[in-house]
Amino acid sequence: MDVVILTGISGAGKSQAAAFFEDQGYFCIDNVPPRFLTELTEVFLRDDEYAMEINKLCFVVDVRSRDMLAGWGIAMQKLDEVPGVTYRVVFLEASDDVLVSRYRQTRRKHPLMDEVPLTDAIASERKMLRNIRGRASCIIDTTMLTNAGLKRALRDFLKSEDSSGFPIFVESFGFMYSLPSDCDLVFDMRFLPNPFWVEELKMFSGKDQEIADYLNGFEDTHTFLEKIGDLFDFTIPLYVKEGKSRLSVGIGCTGGRHRSVFIAEAIGKLLQEKGYNVVVHHRDIDRDPRYIKKDTSDA
Repeated sequence: MDVVILTGISGAGKSQAAAFFEDQGYFCIDNVPPRFLTELTEVFLRDDEYAMEINKLCFVVDVRSRDMLAGWGIAMQKLDEVPGVTYRVVFLEASDDVLVSRYRQTRRKHPLMDEVPLTDAIASERKMLRNIRGRASCIIDTTMLTNAGLKRALRDFLKSEDSSGFPIFVESFGFMYSLPSDCDLVFDMRFLPNPFWVEELKMFSGKDQEIADYLNGFEDTHTFLEKIGDLFDFTIPLYVKEGKSRLSVGIGCTGGRHRSVFIAEAIGKLLQEKGYNVVVHHRDIDRDPRYIKKDTSDA
């Protein structure tokens, strides 16, 4: 049984994420108190005439359970003991400013907003979910993600989890749009020459051969990739030895379109050649409106 526990901050996109998992064949159950996770999973594991032929479950857990969230730790211990069950915890979050803006646009009421302002409700929710966030297999910051971007991030997560080998998530980003919230390692590519200032290159991205040819023309590019390869050779086995289940690497440049994208792709190939299970994601590659192309793949 493949179980996804979908949780996170209210307003961060859990409804859209649940719809995505449902489209991927998961049987989704909303607003599940943690104490019932094991019992519900075992219901679908039963081998009798009333059992449903379902092998993928998605449970949405959040602060609507209120005091029953206190049973999270015990619930996870019990779920660990259920044979034949593999579970992952996906945690969605966003910045306070964006959450406030989303609530104002939708005119929805925050679950904890009975007698306190919205900002206080969000702060209380973060505190209540702190332990759950600490058990997350994947943390996705939706602050700057469209619905299509969230779907891509979730697809990348499923792809990395379904493949063999130690999973490594490599994400390019732009410093002008803030750092990703869930990076174990962050590398700054702003020491490399910026293709943006080359008129005939600025409209390309780091995935295009024109940018690759430009950056490969500098010795610093090759030196960095050689040295970061040595760093990974040294550190990743130690991460695995210490029990780390997944490594998240952030590669940043100014706008997240040229240098960081090229280097992230190069690092992805380098790590794949070393036998690791690598997913490369480009958070801000089309963030600048001058580069946006209509994407109909998720329509």
